[in-house]
Amino acid sequence: MKALILAGGFGTRLSEETTIRPKPMVEIGGKPILWHIMKIYSHYGINEFVILLGYKGYYIKEYFANYFLHQSNVTIDLQNNNMQIHNNSSEPWKVTLLETGLHTMTGGRIKQAKDYIGDETFLLTYGDGVSDIDVAASIAFHKSHKKAVTMTSVQPDSRFGNLNISDDNKVEKFAEKAIEDSPWINAGFFVCEPKVFDYISDDLDCVFEKKPLEQLTEDDELYTYKHKGFWQCMDTLRDNTQLNKMWDNNNAKWKKWN
Repeated sequence: MKALILAGGFGTRLSEETTIRPKPMVEIGGKPILWHIMKIYSHYGINEFVILLGYKGYYIKEYFANYFLHQSNVTIDLQNNNMQIHNNSSEPWKVTLLETGLHTMTGGRIKQAKDYIGDETFLLTYGDGVSDIDVAASIAFHKSHKKAVTMTSVQPDSRFGNLNISDDNKVEKFAEKAIEDSPWINAGFFVCEPKVFDYISDDLDCVFEKKPLEQLTEDDELYTYKHKGFWQCMDTLRDNTQLNKMWDNNNAKWKKWN
């Protein structure tokens, strides 16, 4: 089973980092968040990836092309033009890096991966979110309902309190919003059947989260796997700081691997 990872957006809300590199290459604990996402999948035996590139995609290509160089100690013999890698460690990954266009929307990127998927069930997620999701359980749930797509959903913590306000603008009640009162939102970590490609147009401007998912809903082909554990999207510098702090404090809840 392969995992598709959307890694082509501009990441404008994290511009402090993304003026230099694509958002999936922004680091947590010295490793790109893309690496963390792949490690989540790899923990469940998913080791084949199709990375859907766009903005500054060459950074991601360079990272994997020189993976040993990034991971290991090396001796470089300039006179003889050779390099020896020491203590090399690598992942059992097969990675396809697919250029899908600078301005292409999510649906347009996914559609271009069709020939790399074939007729098998595949996984799909965004290149900026980590979770302690049980990937195996989400796949089992998907298989049980036999529909086209399973979307993982979460109830994120609210950053703001609730105000009850009277007609004359008096605050009658203030309370921190409880998680159980929060709406369920799309958290990525999809499980998909190949027929999902039939719902995505060939238009590069196709947004997967709009017409394709709306039509799948109308056709009763979209189910959700409710995840009640940890999930965090790295959308802003604040998010990046929080995730790095969790990693530094040995409290990275998404880290299930040894």
